[in-house]
Amino acid sequence: MLACGNGAAGTDSRRARSEREKDGVDKPTERVEFETMLLTRHTLTTVRRAGQETGGLERSAYILLSRIRLEGPMSIRELSEVFRLDQSTLNRQTSAMLRAGLVERIADPGAGIARKFRITDEGARRLDDERDRIVRGLEKVLHDWTAEEVEAFAGYLERFNTDIERLSGRTWPRP
Repeated sequence: MLACGNGAAGTDSRRARSEREKDGVDKPTERVEFETMLLTRHTLTTVRRAGQETGGLERSAYILLSRIRLEGPMSIRELSEVFRLDQSTLNRQTSAMLRAGLVERIADPGAGIARKFRITDEGARRLDDERDRIVRGLEKVLHDWTAEEVEAFAGYLERFNTDIERLSGRTWPRP
């Protein structure tokens, strides 16, 4: 059972949060928090859902295939380490990808009976199709932006992501 010793401090924290909610966001980091929440919501409900309705990839397959493409064939253990997911979760996700013909199992030369997952031609085609569809959706959103604004935004997103990676100790390879 958790201790409830926060007493006044917990009440003060809730009161301060309640005041901010009435006034709206007041610190730049609160704006970033709010806007990233909306960004993930918009991405998941608009761009990603439209693809799934037209035969696009599931989010987990898109992310796993993207990583395998950048890293080369990977084992369940390697995927578990980079994504910090249970191997059982990854077994379910990779099994679905195997059934869909997106990946294939290949021998891991350095690990005896262990296997790695490699993207199939179908997996590469579907990943490219999904990425193209997402880019087209982003181009619609960014249509009225200047090339300089889009470049600056991409730079800020990259910096934001690499700072998260640095703090978490988990880097994501870039093309």
